[in-house]
Amino acid sequence: MTDVPDRPDTVHALLADGSTVEIRPARPRDRDEVLRMHREMSPGATRLRFFAVNPRYAQETAERVCAPGHPGYRALLALADGRVVGVAEYTVLPASPGAPVSADIALAVAEGRHGRGIGTLLLEHLVHAAREAGISGFTADALAENHEVLKVFADLGLRTSRHFDGTEVRCTVHLEEDEHYLAAVDRRGRVADVASLRPLLLPRSVAVAGAGRRAGSVGRAVLGNLRSGGYFSRTARRVARTMPVLTVDAGRSEAGRRAAASHTAAAATPIMTRGALFTQAGIIATRSIAELVDTTALLHAQPLPAGTRVAVVSNAGGAGVLAADACADAGLTVPALDPGQAAELREILPPGAATGNPVDTTAAVTADRMRSCLDRLAAPGAVDAVLVVLVPTALATGTRDDPLLALTDAPARRSRPVTAVLLDQEAPVRLLASADGRPVPAYSEPRSAARALAHAARYARWRAEPPGSVPPLSGIDPAGATAVVGEFLTRHPGGGWPDLRVCSALLDRYRIPQLPWAWAEDEDTAVAAARPLVADERGRVAVKAYWPGLVHKTDLGALRLDLEGPDQVCHAYRDLRARFGDRMTGVLIQPMARRGVELFAGVVQDEVFGPLVLFGLGGTATELLADHAARLAPLTDRDAHSLLTAPRSAPLLFGYRGGGPVDLEGLEQLLLRLSRMACDLPQLAEADLNPVVARPDGVAALDVRLRLLPRHAHDPYLRRLRAARRWRA
Repeated sequence: MTDVPDRPDTVHALLADGSTVEIRPARPRDRDEVLRMHREMSPGATRLRFFAVNPRYAQETAERVCAPGHPGYRALLALADGRVVGVAEYTVLPASPGAPVSADIALAVAEGRHGRGIGTLLLEHLVHAAREAGISGFTADALAENHEVLKVFADLGLRTSRHFDGTEVRCTVHLEEDEHYLAAVDRRGRVADVASLRPLLLPRSVAVAGAGRRAGSVGRAVLGNLRSGGYFSRTARRVARTMPVLTVDAGRSEAGRRAAASHTAAAATPIMTRGALFTQAGIIATRSIAELVDTTALLHAQPLPAGTRVAVVSNAGGAGVLAADACADAGLTVPALDPGQAAELREILPPGAATGNPVDTTAAVTADRMRSCLDRLAAPGAVDAVLVVLVPTALATGTRDDPLLALTDAPARRSRPVTAVLLDQEAPVRLLASADGRPVPAYSEPRSAARALAHAARYARWRAEPPGSVPPLSGIDPAGATAVVGEFLTRHPGGGWPDLRVCSALLDRYRIPQLPWAWAEDEDTAVAAARPLVADERGRVAVKAYWPGLVHKTDLGALRLDLEGPDQVCHAYRDLRARFGDRMTGVLIQPMARRGVELFAGVVQDEVFGPLVLFGLGGTATELLADHAARLAPLTDRDAHSLLTAPRSAPLLFGYRGGGPVDLEGLEQLLLRLSRMACDLPQLAEADLNPVVARPDGVAALDVRLRLLPRHAHDPYLRRLRAARRWRA
């Protein structure tokens, strides 16, 4: 992906034909371009725009549009290749105090550029700007014969009324946002998205680098398929729910984690962000082009596996063991066959065959016996896929008893995917034509087949899951949270790390549970603050040093634990003050949390995809073990559950080795509420809750750090291309 060089007041957006335009406010230096556009309009178009043909109108419009900005007036331009191709403007109309504010609008599109959606796109952005300015309606005068502009207003999706007066008509557009308008904008966006993909999916010509002349090479296979297939085109008509979408996840390696001021920022690498996108969208992410081709061959030729259980069948015991190991490495399972099925196979296969799993048919197996074996294994039963490994033997290879014939003469009743590994095959992967029209993918080594099966199984599991929904949350106060953020940014216009009181106030607005705490800036206050935090005389507290930007308290020796009584609290404060001096702005005092699983939850705002929610093992091992998972916000109920189960340490939450499960519902609620907070507050650049202690009787955040920046919320329905991070390939 490449960068879209947007200024803060500039966006790029797609038109109905898939091309891109720049939308931005008019500037004084645009005067000559605006004048040129109007002067190049035909007399007919000029009359429709100005109700008369007069060169003076073009001059006046250019002067007005490009004059320095003033209250009550707004002008937007659409530019393509640096040339102005559309102008939209509004002027606020006089209104009595307390009355709704409306504005008069005008719209013009360059000659020869009509029918591409330029006018509609400009109006959408003008509506957005007007709403922010408190304007509730637009009025526009047009000639009754100007059907094109009248259709633009009618199709906008907003409630519109017309008043005809002879040859003229006055249109009134009400700017109240409703589902009808949002649906119309979304529909136009989908049309533009599809049109923008036509050059990729329906190109006039394609160049294949690396095709070469050697038959069987990957590049040669791509070329052949293109020719035969016609290119805090069938692909174009399908989506991931009905057809697999594959990508190569390149650029995974990093020399090291970026320097960051929070655990969340350190964990939210591009790898995590892409992984979240791929997981939630059902995209099959392979690690190389060869792996992508291997997986595509399987998905094209065979049904999806219902799960990860694989039966390995081989005419050589050692080859079967290698294939079983490859399956295990890819995340598949090779379960023992049930006694009844094993007994059936013993009756079919030659004497001496092993009918566990892997199944060793011996070198004496014939095509008929292998066919019967595969029929039983690939029917509904104990496994979800069959992997056949064949080694050439002097007994059967090239004869009518060649077990390879059992693959190419496969009856249609096999409901499980069947793949092959032919160890004497030169091509990395090829499709073996079969009698029932369902090809069998054949690989040259077991790892390729196992990885392809693993990708297919994960995709099948994703597609079988019902789409999640964003659940409603009780007790939240988004307006109050916005006010807290606004007050902080008023005091700190450049943003920064708010103190614990602001952080706690924001978490309270979303009912995110926290351990009780108190703030102290001297030793007497620390002693007094510790008293109400302990349950009884034997209660113990923790004293933690604090200053903006502090992350690794343990590494710096910035906390004192298990403190009992006023003397120990006082001594801890003095010790921390002596150690850190004026750098320390105060201390946080908390009761010692009871033992539980220490976790980490956080949010970081990604410039391309929006808020990213992270979750995993917390405490001092957060960055050492890097056991995290991520999902893009807003989280659905299924996203929250999958976040809990994705980390390697997830068994700790569900009762590992006899321990009781933690409060899973409470953890899901914490993640959902963190997600909602990030979506409501675009100013929340980072949220760092570490550790979050989870116990059977509840969850609570012990340490909270937030970073706020002066960002503005983007209208999710305002069509624009986001500035894209450049990813290494």
